[in-house]
Amino acid sequence: VQLQASGGGLVQAGESLRLSCAVSGSIFDINFMGWYRQAPGKERELVAGSTKGGSTNYADFVKGRFTMSRDNAKKTVYLQMNSLEPEDTAVYYCNAGVATSTMWYRYLEHWGQGTEVTVSS
Repeated sequence: VQLQASGGGLVQAGESLRLSCAVSGSIFDINFMGWYRQAPGKERELVAGSTKGGSTNYADFVKGRFTMSRDNAKKTVYLQMNSLEPEDTAVYYCNAGVATSTMWYRYLEHWGQGTEVTVSS
């Protein structure tokens, strides 16, 4: 199973970015998908998470600015980030709970490689 994140970059405060994360491999099912971030010197924190049924939760610091969506058919999750602030500067990681074709009864957690977002003031 591989998670490939993309879409990071350098933007100015107030601008937008859209992150994508595609899950590939011998996948039977995906339940939870989420975005985390880790700023320099800080612990990794949850940004937004979504269940397969569509329920999405956001961290308070991104509510109203970020929107997470997922395309179950494409096994892809997106994070639309608007009104970016310098405090949003971090490496953003996608995360998914995946059951594979050979281990369909068990969901294991997988992480993407991270995509860097830098917001200048």
